[in-house]
Parts: sequence; C-alpha cells; structure tokens
Amino acid sequence: MKWIAALFMALCFVVPAAAQETAPRSPAPVDVPGLELLYRSVVKLSPAVEVGKTARGERRFIPIIGGTFEGPQMKGEILPRGWDWQLDRADGCTELEADYFLKTDDGVVINVVNTGALCPPKKGEAPTPVRTSPVFEAPLGKYGWLSKGAYVGTLGFDPAVKEPHVVITVYKAN
Repeated sequence: MKWIAALFMALCFVVPAAAQETAPRSPAPVDVPGLELLYRSVVKLSPAVEVGKTARGERRFIPIIGGTFEGPQMKGEILPRGWDWQLDRADGCTELEADYFLKTDDGVVINVVNTGALCPPKKGEAPTPVRTSPVFEAPLGKYGWLSKGAYVGTLGFDPAVKEPHVVITVYKAN
C-alpha cells in the first residue's frame, strides 16, 4: 500500500511539471461513432409484479419469460427467469434495469444488463424515443468481443406479436 501512495505523490508532482514544459496542442479531431445492428429481439414478458412505494419511488418488476434474438453475427433465444426492475420517479420518468440471458444458437450463454429511462413527453411535444445502454458479460471465446464494446438499445413493440412483449434492438458503436 505504501508504494501506491508514493506513486500517487510522485505523479502529482511530475505530471503537472511535465505538462507545463510541453507546448499547448490543438484538440484532436472528434471521432464520431457510427452504429451497426447487433441484433433485434422480441422479449416475452409476464404481468408486472407491483412491489409498492419505496424511499426512491414506486417499484415493480416484470418477469422475462423468453423470446428470440437475431442479428448479422449472432442469433438464438432469450432464456426465461430474467427480470426488468422498474422505478417510477418523482419527475414522472421510469428507470429501467433489465437483467437477462441470451443463449446463442451454438449454445453460448451471455448475460445482458440493460438500463435506461422512459420519460413522458412534455405537453405538446412528441414522445422521446427510449434509448438504453446494454452491457454484455460473455464468456471468453467466440463472443468475448461483446464484453469490450459500447452499445445502444432501442425499445419498442411489434403489433404482430399478440402476447406481452418488448422489442429491443441493439446497435454496436464503431
């Protein structure tokens, strides 16, 4: 532990001095990421279980009971026993945090934790699209690259699906 403190102290004095000695640089150009489709999923849901009022807001969870996903590099099923933990906040928005598992068609199980917020539109404005931030924990190997990327999700519904569901489309930032 002493070596960590010593290293920290050294950096506090060396880095500022070194920074003063270099000429100011112009900022690097911003690399604007693009998005590519990772997969589209139809997630089947059970009815919500109301937990009730908490110190943070009104709480509920929605069991995830299955579904499918498919994209250019992977496809498979959504395993049952996941959940979507929701919190209605005082500002009218609902925090979303879903935790579930994908099972690829070649048998690999991947954990997904997907967070976001659903906020009602202001009076006279169009609804804001729901965006989420999925994080993947994949085993090392064929799908290990999932654990290293940045992703954006969208939430929606498919009128052709008759049971309770949500459509989650996930894009990889490149």
